[in-house]
Amino acid sequence: MSSSKSLQDLAALLGTPAPSSSEQPASTKKRLGYDGKPMLVKVRKETRRGKTITSITGFQSHPKDLHTMLSTFKSKFGTGGSVLDNAIEIQGDHTTKVIEFLKAEGYSVKG
Repeated sequence: MSSSKSLQDLAALLGTPAPSSSEQPASTKKRLGYDGKPMLVKVRKETRRGKTITSITGFQSHPKDLHTMLSTFKSKFGTGGSVLDNAIEIQGDHTTKVIEFLKAEGYSVKG
């Protein structure tokens, strides 16, 4: 018995529409902001006091989500960082890695 057939049978028993193969997985759907439009996240490299940082702005989410994402960046890239005014700042030049990560998470990224 194939898994798609068993999912269709289960959906029929529950009275819900069967999942179709044309639907996008949850991880590839665009992230929406407060206004229902897709968020455009901007990633850029800045220099402050002689040090390079990666600044990620444009989030429309709860600060707790930003702290969770920051801890993911810090552990994944092995660097320090902080959340300031609804933006994430990471020490060092990690623009390409951050852009790849955010696109995989479903954000529209401008870099």
